Amino acid sequence: MDHSIKKTDRPPYGILAVLMIGAFIAFLNNTLLNIALPSIMKDLDVEASTVQWLTTGYMLVNGILIPATAFLIQKYTVRRLFLTAMCLFTLGTILAGFAHAFPLLLIGRMVQASGSAIMMPLLMNVMLTSFPVEKRGAAMGVFGLVLMGAPAIGPTLSGWLIEHYDWRMLFHFVTPIAVVILLFAFFLLKDKKDKVNIQLDMLSILLSSLGFGGLLYGFSSAATKGWDSPLVYGTLIVGFISLVSFIIRQLKLDRPMLEFRIFKYPMFALSSAISMVVTMAMFSAMLLLPIYVQTLRGISPLDAGLLLMPGAILMAVMSPINGKLFDKFGGRILAIIGLAITVITSYYFSKLTLDTSYTNLMILYSARMFGMSMVMMPVSTNGLNQLPARYYPHGTAMNNTLQQVSGAIGTALLVTVMSTRTETHAEELAAAAMKHATEQPTAAALAEMKQQIAMKAMLEGINDAFLVTVFIAGLALILAFFIKRAKQAEDTISSGKKVATKLAEN
Repeated sequence: MDHSIKKTDRPPYGILAVLMIGAFIAFLNNTLLNIALPSIMKDLDVEASTVQWLTTGYMLVNGILIPATAFLIQKYTVRRLFLTAMCLFTLGTILAGFAHAFPLLLIGRMVQASGSAIMMPLLMNVMLTSFPVEKRGAAMGVFGLVLMGAPAIGPTLSGWLIEHYDWRMLFHFVTPIAVVILLFAFFLLKDKKDKVNIQLDMLSILLSSLGFGGLLYGFSSAATKGWDSPLVYGTLIVGFISLVSFIIRQLKLDRPMLEFRIFKYPMFALSSAISMVVTMAMFSAMLLLPIYVQTLRGISPLDAGLLLMPGAILMAVMSPINGKLFDKFGGRILAIIGLAITVITSYYFSKLTLDTSYTNLMILYSARMFGMSMVMMPVSTNGLNQLPARYYPHGTAMNNTLQQVSGAIGTALLVTVMSTRTETHAEELAAAAMKHATEQPTAAALAEMKQQIAMKAMLEGINDAFLVTVFIAGLALILAFFIKRAKQAEDTISSGKKVATKLAEN
C-alpha cells in the first residue's frame, strides 16, 4: 500500500486532482465515440455488429487487464502506474486518429484501453484510502461529478466535431490534452512506496485472459456468426472453463492476483451483482440510442449529442447530491427509487416509433440517467465500505473488472438481440408485403418497399433489445431490496498483529 497516501490527516488533493483529470479524459474519449459510430460505419463500410467492437473491444482489454491492477497497485507507486497508463492511452489515441482502416482503428482503441484499465482502479483505491467511511459518500459524489461531466459534454462535442470535421478529429482533439496531462503528472506526482516483494503469477494472467477474453469474444461474435457457430460456443466453453480454473487457483494462492474471498462479505457481493446488471442496461442504451436517432430518424450528429446532454448533466449534478444522501440514508432507498425509474423508462424505450418526438426522447433519456445516478456510485460505495482496508485494491479491481465484463457482455448481447430480431422482422414484413401485393411492383416501388421494410425491421429490433433491458433492470430492482448499510468488517490480520504486539509487551 502507498504509505504516502494512507493514514494521512489531510487527503492528497494534488494527487487526486491529477488522477481525476486523467480519468476524465479517458472517460470523455469513450463517450465521444458513441455518437460517431454511425459515421464510422458509413466511412469504413462496416456493419453495426462490427462497429460495436470499438466499444466491446475496449471493454475486452479492460476486462483482461483490470484483474491485474490489484497486484500493480500493491507493487508500484501511483506515479509509476499513472505515467505508464497515460503513455499507453496517448499512444492509442494517436494511432486511432490516423487509422485509415477498421482493424487499425480497433488496435488503437485497444491500446487506449490498456491505459484506461489502470486509471480507474488506481483512482478508486486512492479515494478509499484517503477518506474515512463516514465522509466517503460525499467524496465519491464529487468524484462522480467530475467523471459524469464527460458524458455531459462528450456527445454534444462529438456531434459538433463530426458535423464540421472528420470523425478522426475526435482522437486528434484528445491527443494534445492527454500529452499535457502526461507532462503535469511527470512533474507533479511524487510519492514513495516501501519495496513490496510480490510476484505476478503468470498462470493466473493466462487463465484470466482466456476466461474473460473467451466469454467476451463469444458473446460479441454471436451477432455476426450466430449462436450455433463452433467459434461462438467454442470460445464460450473455453472462457467458462478458464474462468472457473482461474477462480479455483486464486482461492489456493496466498497472494492471489484477484482476491475472490472478498465475496464472503455479503454487501460487497450484493453490490457487485447489482452494479453488473445496471452496467449491462446502461452501456446498451448508449449504443442503441445513437443508432436509432441517426440511422433511422436521420437526426444530425450534433442534435443527437444535444439529445443526450441534459441526461448526462442531470447525472453529473446528482452525483454529489446522491453522495450526501448516501451518507445520510444509506444505499438501499436510493437504489430502489433509481432502479424503479430505470425499469419504467426502459419499458417506454421499448415502444419507440419512427415518429417519437425529439422532446419525448430527451425527457425519457434524462429520466433514465437520473435513475441510474441514484444506483451506480451509492451501491458500489456501500459494498466497498464493508471491506477491510487491506482488501481495497482487490475490491476496486473486482468492481471495475465485473463492470467492464458485464458492460461488454451486455452490449454484445443486446446488439446480437437487435441484429437477429431485425433479420426476423425483415423476413416477416417482406412475407406480409408480398402476400398483400395485388400486382407485380415496379423496380422503383420495390426498392422503396425494401427500404421501408429495413427501417421498420431495425426499429422493431431496437425495441426488442430495449425490452430485454427492462428485465435486466427488473432483476437489479429485486436485488436492491436486500441492501443494508455496510459497516467496515474487522481486519482479522491487523487485529491478530495488535494482539500479538500486546502479548509481547506484557
